[in-house]
Amino acid sequence: MKAPLDVPELARRVLAHEPAAVARAISVVEDRRAAAEPRIVELLCALGKAPRERCHRVGITGPPGVGKSSLVSALVRSARRAGRSVGVLAVDPSSPRSGGALLGDRARIELDPDDTALFVRSMASGGDLGGLSRAAGAAVDVLSAAFELVVVETTGVGQSETDVEHVTDSVLLVIQPASGDMLQFLKAGIIEVPDVFVINKADLGAVAERAGAELRAALTAVYAGYKPRWMPPILHTSATAGRGIEELLAAADAHRLALEESGELAARRTRSAAAWALRLFLQRYGEFGVEQAGGSSALLQQFSSWVTGGATAVEVVARARPRVAGP
Repeated sequence: MKAPLDVPELARRVLAHEPAAVARAISVVEDRRAAAEPRIVELLCALGKAPRERCHRVGITGPPGVGKSSLVSALVRSARRAGRSVGVLAVDPSSPRSGGALLGDRARIELDPDDTALFVRSMASGGDLGGLSRAAGAAVDVLSAAFELVVVETTGVGQSETDVEHVTDSVLLVIQPASGDMLQFLKAGIIEVPDVFVINKADLGAVAERAGAELRAALTAVYAGYKPRWMPPILHTSATAGRGIEELLAAADAHRLALEESGELAARRTRSAAAWALRLFLQRYGEFGVEQAGGSSALLQQFSSWVTGGATAVEVVARARPRVAGP
């Protein structure tokens, strides 16, 4: 008989940065069975007692073929050279047969088996259109308790993948020159989501410079009439050549510092967790359930108060229930 899971001990080991414990904890939060929910809530509550101020959660999104995986690999190497511990969650498309992730973590990022300060986990998207799986938020919570830098790479499904902003502090949108993506981003409104824009494959030369100019013009139009607290920078990188990687990491760090100095970091994390909880609530109860619970606005307000009180998104959904009308 399999021994019951000792949740407090597992949480202690995660907080001690043990890779095997981190892997086990993510497996726990990936369990979709209803009977597993109390255990998941207990684990995330135990991990939530750890200070998260030093952790920076960075989301990397963009269309397929833009070079996100290569960029993540280069970014991770730069962070490790700087002495920062790194946890990576790479969300892959689901296999139509097994339901698992189509690509394995070792195929995506160069791993040193002796480097215990680097952890990489692939997770199947489960067919979710937001670019992340249902368990991604909880997995990010686990990684945030163990590592200084958490990198979340989305599936690259298209312009709909904006869910990454609900589980990270800084969003990096990767664009490929001469791909025709610019108008698509403008139509979808995704251009308002990123905190840093990345023109990858900058070794293409003139087309990369032209993409940067088009993006600057687009941002000028989006922010016409007002000046945001943070104007997203546009960086040029080449993951294969190692160009612009340290500058990219510095830009992400500068964004997080700006959030801290303005006092926005805590508020942003609260809004993000509440929005993620609403997403999970909608998946569980559907639009009718949201309506019965008072509507999206009321739920977000309630969820935000619970998150401010220390609840995780999973705990919020476990606590919330639609109101059932009487006969």
